[in-house]
Amino acid sequence: MKTLLISIALIISTMDTTTNIYDFKVAGLNGGTIDLAQYKGKKILIVNVASECGYTYQYEDLEKLYEKYKDKMVLIGFPCNQFGFQEPGSPEEIKTFCSSKYGVTFQLASKIDVKGKDQAPIYEWLTKKELNGVETTEVSWNFNKYLIDEQGNYIAHYGSKVKPFDAVLVAAIEK
Repeated sequence: MKTLLISIALIISTMDTTTNIYDFKVAGLNGGTIDLAQYKGKKILIVNVASECGYTYQYEDLEKLYEKYKDKMVLIGFPCNQFGFQEPGSPEEIKTFCSSKYGVTFQLASKIDVKGKDQAPIYEWLTKKELNGVETTEVSWNFNKYLIDEQGNYIAHYGSKVKPFDAVLVAAIEK
């Protein structure tokens, strides 16, 4: 009986803490904290980014996507140096690169690990079905995209080859 009660308590505890993304607060690239709870009512697009990647050109369309949908969607870039060491820069170098080369105005979080033993908690939630309630995925390279709905629920994962204005991603944003 005691084991059953403990098991039920763990299930309820897990359900309470993993139903949506609003419990997460992450460090911002410029300092400060990005509290995802402030985005209730908007979709959230999360992208792991890198400045020296073959997909870096996507910054331009990510910025255009953000500008087009910023009334209903927020975009947060998470710099990551795990794939080919393609994000070696300091926070200041990353910020300067993104703003001067691509005019990025969407939020950038501090550099993190998106997989492996030091995986950031937000990416643990994004990649594990037992936490996000939808699917288990793997961040396979830079510029993977995760879309969250207006209530903080996981919608879908889109790989690096899915460009920001891909019809499938845009339809999910507009839905």
